[in-house]
Amino acid sequence: MEVRAKKALGQHFLTDLSIAQRIVDSLSPGGIASPDSGPISKTAVLEIGPGMGVLTQYLLQREDIDLKLVELDGESVDYLLTHFPGMQGRLYQADYLRLDIHKLFPGPYRVIGNFPYNISSQIFFKILDDKDRIPEVVCMIQKEVAERIAEQPGSKTYGILSVLLQAWYDIEYLFTVGSGAFAPPPKVQSAVIRLRRNARTDLGCDGKLFKTVVKTAFNQRRKTLRNALKPLLPEGFDASDPVFDLRAERLGVEDFVALTRLIAP
Repeated sequence: MEVRAKKALGQHFLTDLSIAQRIVDSLSPGGIASPDSGPISKTAVLEIGPGMGVLTQYLLQREDIDLKLVELDGESVDYLLTHFPGMQGRLYQADYLRLDIHKLFPGPYRVIGNFPYNISSQIFFKILDDKDRIPEVVCMIQKEVAERIAEQPGSKTYGILSVLLQAWYDIEYLFTVGSGAFAPPPKVQSAVIRLRRNARTDLGCDGKLFKTVVKTAFNQRRKTLRNALKPLLPEGFDASDPVFDLRAERLGVEDFVALTRLIAP
């Protein structure tokens, strides 16, 4: 039994087993008990979009994790249930973007997966919504998106996801994966990145406004902040601060925090 890759679901199945092993090895080890110290609880891990289980087979070999999987495609679900004993109770046929994760994990959990490229940004926004319970993410995404997320201020690829993710996570661009590692081969290159939750517990500004400021600034990134942020500025607001002469791509996370405070102290 084979699973047909479905264009509508953005499916490109990884076939290079050495790459699969490398991705799984990039997930930090959980706690393993020594023979005389008693049991230690395993690290909860969610695999998003396991497909035909190329990552799953290596995740199941790790004794330090308690794995659960979310897969939307019915063919993939049938394949996994047939080829991987013990999938019952671990595998959920559902749309990750609509799933109530709290029903799967009452506490912290890590995320791993070959994310469907057509919804990778939406996946990251959902991860941000649950950032205080997700200490680590290891994922393969489109190379262009990976570079954007890991980019520093000043680049044309630096954008909304760069700022919002870097506010809460340390980003590592791990390695590039060529299109020949997939079936069918995508038209773009891929990359594996790792996100590790930083020590930040509070932005020090209105979090909702911070997100709005970042999105509004980059939605008109060719304009100076004075013009791009006009819809957000209170009537009579004094925009003489030099920061308003800059464009969004020049500002780092702390700059956006300071900007948010300026708008709504």
